[in-house]
Amino acid sequence: MNKYLVAIVLLISMLYCDKKSKVEKAVEKIPLKLKVYRFEKAFFEIKPNELSNIKAEYPFFFPEGVSDSVWIEKMQNPQWQELYQEVEKKYSNFGKQTSEIEDLFKHIKYFFPNAVMPKVYTVIADMDYNNKAIYANDKLVISLELYLGANHKFYEFPKYIEQNFEERQMMPDIVTSFSLGKIPPPREKKLLAEMIYYGKQLYLKDELLPEYNDAEKIGYLPEQITWCQENESYIWRYFIEKELLYSTDSKLPNRFTNMAPFSKFYLEIDNESPGRVGQWIGWQIVRSFMQNNKISMQEMIKMDAKELFEKSKYKPKKTDE
Repeated sequence: MNKYLVAIVLLISMLYCDKKSKVEKAVEKIPLKLKVYRFEKAFFEIKPNELSNIKAEYPFFFPEGVSDSVWIEKMQNPQWQELYQEVEKKYSNFGKQTSEIEDLFKHIKYFFPNAVMPKVYTVIADMDYNNKAIYANDKLVISLELYLGANHKFYEFPKYIEQNFEERQMMPDIVTSFSLGKIPPPREKKLLAEMIYYGKQLYLKDELLPEYNDAEKIGYLPEQITWCQENESYIWRYFIEKELLYSTDSKLPNRFTNMAPFSKFYLEIDNESPGRVGQWIGWQIVRSFMQNNKISMQEMIKMDAKELFEKSKYKPKKTDE
């Protein structure tokens, strides 16, 4: 019996790999070349009397009504210059990252043929960790000061935020921003709708970033993924027993789906848990749905959360008591 089971598992694995390889082969054939504009280099390496030239080249980075003296002070400010030098140490050559961005957008073009391929701009901004990478219209703007490594001396943020300041988070952040224009926001303020929304977002990363692991996709440490996997049935039981799935309690997003150092079950396990476990459960629901339904990703992301959940046949993995 074991021999048959092994054979079945191997067959399923081969079919899965074959399917994936067909997708990847098709992706590889997509002709795509993106241009990366290094705005931070242009800005911090010019002389003050050359400011008008860069303003003419990058007008969208210079809001009207801001005096030239403000920009000149910034380009000469020692702290900004030091930050620029730190970015240069890590990203003076952006070739590797450019190739990764091109590969990502080949995947995007495969799954979303009508998606606009952007001009890519690297910048040094104001350390707004909520907008590390912004995809909008025909532009992709990447704030390189937020990808210097979690333990960089310039960072003074909580650890659960800093852990995502790694270079490896750049592509997942781009997908997050891209998904905002593709996945309709929740129509209801119910926890399940929030969970499924983020689950769809994370499923996009499954398809668009096949070489990334789950921790990188969601922005967890490896041990945080392990915690979720080991406690999946407990988390789910808690949501069901407390009748939270269809609750509109305004505190629930901060407890289970928003960025936070840990999730808030109001139990002893809180300090052991990562934040956003509701996102992780939503991800597993969407994965289960896609495994059990023949439907395109484009159709799935438009689906109502309740319908998706009911058709997902989601069952958390049982944990030994």
